Amino acid sequence: MTLLFLKLLLAHLVADFVIQPLKWIKDKEQRAFASTGLIYHAGVHALLYAIAFSFNPEYWLGFVILVVSHYLIDGFKCMAGRYADNYSRPDSLLNRRTFFVIDQVLHLVIIAFVVSLYFTGRSEWVIPQEKVLALVIAVLLLTRVSSIIIKVVISRWAPLNVYDGDHSLANAGSFIGMLERLFIFVFILSGNWHGIGFLLAAKSVFRFGDLKEAHDRKLTEYILIGTLISFGLAIAVGLGYMIFIQ
Repeated sequence: MTLLFLKLLLAHLVADFVIQPLKWIKDKEQRAFASTGLIYHAGVHALLYAIAFSFNPEYWLGFVILVVSHYLIDGFKCMAGRYADNYSRPDSLLNRRTFFVIDQVLHLVIIAFVVSLYFTGRSEWVIPQEKVLALVIAVLLLTRVSSIIIKVVISRWAPLNVYDGDHSLANAGSFIGMLERLFIFVFILSGNWHGIGFLLAAKSVFRFGDLKEAHDRKLTEYILIGTLISFGLAIAVGLGYMIFIQ
């Protein structure tokens, strides 16, 4: 059931990356299972999953599995993250970035498992509604989701002066990253792969002056890592979408 999987995946991405306020995240990280933010977060997931299931009571088991598992996974992730902050070394694999990846993988595995419960085994053609949902998910992955993933991955290397608000527009870097990933997505869909190289070259030219004046190798490496991850995610999403719609 490709359509059901896409609906549940979209519900998960929206609840986890779009409409979850920062105060819920901080409350979860500090209090884990005792957090009201975790309860609210699970409630939002419950509502969106119910919408994805079209409020059909036939799917009650899958609904319960998704909501309860999300609550438990997030709670244990926050407990593990708190433990890592207190007892793990900064370079240890036991850190919030690792637990973030494990958390998301587990959510996806459970969504796939729930869908498999209702899979009839018949072959199924991709219909326009599925293509639209796939496009919405791709855009969401290229914008908000990718921004959070990149921020989590490169946070360990962030230089102290990278968030200097006096010399840049508020959230400008995040919006620039979203736009560049959307451009790459369009280039891939249109078959203009050379456009990706042009975009990378143009960004390098604009960044060269700032990096040269900064005389900060760590900042240069930090920006380079972020850029390559951003381009890599955009290419992966673009190729994945192309494979899906074929």
